[in-house]
Amino acid sequence: MRDTKAPSMKRKASLDPESESWRKLPWRKFEQQTYRIQKRIFQAEQRGNHQAVHKLQKLLMKSRAARLLAVRRVTQDNQGKKTAGVDGVKSVPPKQRLDMVERLHPKHWKRIKPQPVRRVYIPKPGKAEKRPLGIPVMETRGHQALVKLALEPEWEAKFEANVRPVQSKLAA
Repeated sequence: MRDTKAPSMKRKASLDPESESWRKLPWRKFEQQTYRIQKRIFQAEQRGNHQAVHKLQKLLMKSRAARLLAVRRVTQDNQGKKTAGVDGVKSVPPKQRLDMVERLHPKHWKRIKPQPVRRVYIPKPGKAEKRPLGIPVMETRGHQALVKLALEPEWEAKFEANVRPVQSKLAA
């Protein structure tokens, strides 16, 4: 009878090396690096130095930290992370996330063939009518998140002159 009982100690399921490496990335450090460049973009825009703004935006989009954060945002943080585009991808495993980070580098953008968005009709609030909603593929969402990280500080400086830099990122 003793042989049939399960062992008393529980074994922790070991994760595959890719998911372990993705999980152990220094996310706080990446957020700080990205925020630092965004703050410089904000300040350059306030000074009216458009050349510096453009160069800093290029720097941010090439930054590995910003690319990692963009991929994390679209594959883990966003509400629509499980929504598939026309390619049918609903979730992205850690190995593919790391590959996506490399493909998000601006030097690969010329080789990317744009894919169509999936068109879904959703009801308008309070009405029987429906409106179209375009759902892009996961990689396109990553590009959009990366470009948003670069453009947001510039436009916050233009339209919200009396607000601290990149307020939407830090609002808790």
